[in-house]
Amino acid sequence: MQKATRKPKIQRRGRASGQPLTARQKRELAVLAALPDDQIDTSDIPELPPSAWKHAVRGRFYRPLKQAISMRLDADVVAWLKQRGKGYQTRANSILRQRMLDETKRA
Repeated sequence: MQKATRKPKIQRRGRASGQPLTARQKRELAVLAALPDDQIDTSDIPELPPSAWKHAVRGRFYRPLKQAISMRLDADVVAWLKQRGKGYQTRANSILRQRMLDETKRA
């Protein structure tokens, strides 16, 4: 019979996930926010070399809230979106998002 192995206990430091910040933590963050970046001690978190960012993807875990709507589109537009198979609503959203971002860059 094998002995049951125990997992080591993980000690949490600071606040538990989902708990609001304490007044002291808020004050500490306010002091840090007021400092210029070059005056913040980041020696315990050294900067990563450029090679570490080679495969980085912006917004990989970002999931915007979706809102169900009803929209009337021309039949040929819907057919064009659907011609590549599943995901036509996601494609429509991507096209509209790109247009939105292009227009906000110009403004």
